[in-house]
Amino acid sequence: MAENIATRTAYGQTIVKLAESCPELVVLDADLSGATMTKDFSKAWPNRFLNMGIAECNMAGVAAGLATCGKKPFINTFAMFAAGRAYEQVRNSIAYPRLNVKVVGSHGGLSVGEDGATHQCIEDFALMRVIPGMMVVCPCDGPEMRLATQALLNYDGPAYMRLGRLTVDSVTDSIPGYRFELGKGVILRPGKDVTIIATGLMVQMAMEAADLLSSEGVDARVIDMHTIKPLDEALVLEAARETGAIVTTEEHNIIGGLGGAVAEYLSGVCPVPVVRHGVEDVFGRSGKAKEVMAAYGLTAKVIAEKAKQAVALKK
Repeated sequence: MAENIATRTAYGQTIVKLAESCPELVVLDADLSGATMTKDFSKAWPNRFLNMGIAECNMAGVAAGLATCGKKPFINTFAMFAAGRAYEQVRNSIAYPRLNVKVVGSHGGLSVGEDGATHQCIEDFALMRVIPGMMVVCPCDGPEMRLATQALLNYDGPAYMRLGRLTVDSVTDSIPGYRFELGKGVILRPGKDVTIIATGLMVQMAMEAADLLSSEGVDARVIDMHTIKPLDEALVLEAARETGAIVTTEEHNIIGGLGGAVAEYLSGVCPVPVVRHGVEDVFGRSGKAKEVMAAYGLTAKVIAEKAKQAVALKK
């Protein structure tokens, strides 16, 4: 039976366990440990946890300093504050000197729900992706989040990872031969007519969309692109050549995120139809998470419709 867990919860569990074998690991939080799920780390490792208060910019600077002393800091707050409020410090204090700091943004996307547009960060992939040398990661489920957190701890360099608020069903643990590697996407479902490239909780919706398309005679490939930067260009190129049409889907503005990365790359090497699915360059609004997602077209049904549009654009 699939595990149903929020990626933020899986992250919180994992970071506690990783501390046992990595004394350099330290965790900083901006007074949101109950939401970012670093609360268990604060209890298990109080001498390695720093509550920086509502001071995200200062938190980034402190983490940079700790990294110069050999520590491995993970800084935590909401995605809106990690990628937005602390942008200058993340860029200049962490990424510019290429320090080993992991920036973890929880509650990303529209699925924050009732918190509304001010907290529904739909720009974080874009903001972090344009910083030179910054890795950008968005796992889709609990099992993948655990593997991503371990991999980021072992990765020497700056990285941004988005966590989700909603519980989601696991999908990666049911895929034969599934293997996680930073910078490498994973084919979750084969297909020859169109490829759906998804990240975060849109991966589960992409799998549902593939089922809908199958009932209509469309054979859709599904790729889990957990690492948005660096993009797995080889896998994207293979999909473009073999299926001839691409749909990207993300809980993010269609500008600057996964869709932008895929379109930018393919336009220069293999120009096939690329239909971007996500938030259509508008702000979110408050409401129950699933209702908000549906209101903005972030559903399996709409992904399937986008896939049929992409197929129709084939030459």
